[in-house]
Amino acid sequence: MSKNISIDSAIFQSLSQPIIICEKNNKIIHANYAAESFFGVSYQALIKTTLDDYLSFGSPILSLVEGVLNRKAPMSEYKMKVAPTRVAPTRNAEVKTVDVFATPVSGFEGQVALLFQERTMADKMDRQLVSQSAVRSVVGLSAMLTHEIKNPLSGIRGAAQLLEKSVPTQDIVLAKLICDETDRIVNLLNKVDVFGDERPLEGEEINIHIVLDRVKLLAKSGFAKDIDFIENYDPSLPLIYGNLDHLVQVFLNLIKNAAQALKDITNPQISLSTAYKPGIHMSVAGSNKRISLPFEIIIQDNGAGVPAHILPNMFDPFVTTKPNGSGLGLAMVAKIIGEHGGVIDVESHVGSTKFKILLPLADKKPKSLENKESKSLENKKFKSFENKEIAK
Repeated sequence: MSKNISIDSAIFQSLSQPIIICEKNNKIIHANYAAESFFGVSYQALIKTTLDDYLSFGSPILSLVEGVLNRKAPMSEYKMKVAPTRVAPTRNAEVKTVDVFATPVSGFEGQVALLFQERTMADKMDRQLVSQSAVRSVVGLSAMLTHEIKNPLSGIRGAAQLLEKSVPTQDIVLAKLICDETDRIVNLLNKVDVFGDERPLEGEEINIHIVLDRVKLLAKSGFAKDIDFIENYDPSLPLIYGNLDHLVQVFLNLIKNAAQALKDITNPQISLSTAYKPGIHMSVAGSNKRISLPFEIIIQDNGAGVPAHILPNMFDPFVTTKPNGSGLGLAMVAKIIGEHGGVIDVESHVGSTKFKILLPLADKKPKSLENKESKSLENKKFKSFENKEIAK
């Protein structure tokens, strides 16, 4: 062990995650057994190298280390590539995709500890991104269904209405059945057709706590009137840019799902929490750009949990645990969060289901909103939406 680091070696070496400690110029001065296995290099070889030897030129991990030293606070990078680049150039080194968690070593100025987590676990953060391919398929399907099926259904329904006036009394019920079933199909097509809306997001300045408070009010006035709500808000959170109606739809859907999961639970509870975590970054598809997702919102219930076989595909269209569900609610939630530049993840086991949403903070106000009074518009929209929901 390096004489510069005072650490319980037994605990450090027993950790299953690879950990290295770097000092000035990114020189590796300590590593555990898991790090030797992870990098395929012995301890003695590791401490003769630098972090740069395992990263591509300009890797964000190098900026991560610099950021930790400057901020003197933990930071993270997700979906990074790691492999020996100069240690063994003649060997076919395995390239690994990892999440990296970095923190300053307490009491040792200029030293940073890095923990590497392979994506086998961290892929949960990408469930929404993976499901977007399925959503795109639904978009194409919805366009076809809208144009090719709705029109014939309208004709069938019109013919059934005419039959009601001419068929014997005992057959009127069959004509009404045709009308009811065509209406049911059209309603389903309308839900699917929403996925085909590719118009640019129109956003405004929003206080997320106002959104959550109003959604909670709507829920307590109806489907969640017997459920206890626990709030754990960070009052210092800045405003975000987003579409008010769409965000209300997202959180109302998530809370409604949570309420349904608590139907037969003693002491049902739904927890709403917000936090600001500036160390979280994620890649943007199709570019080298990485965006910060510091805005965290969590919706958690104490229900029975989601079946394990459903969990990996929760945000895919037509996946549902409800006997009469369409399986489009969470797919729509994922689509809306994606349009806001964020991601959504779910963790579930018996006694707890937690939806975590990560959102970015906009750099500037959209041009379409420069001359708008967002606060008055927000109150107006909420009042209209609330009245509609309570009226139901």
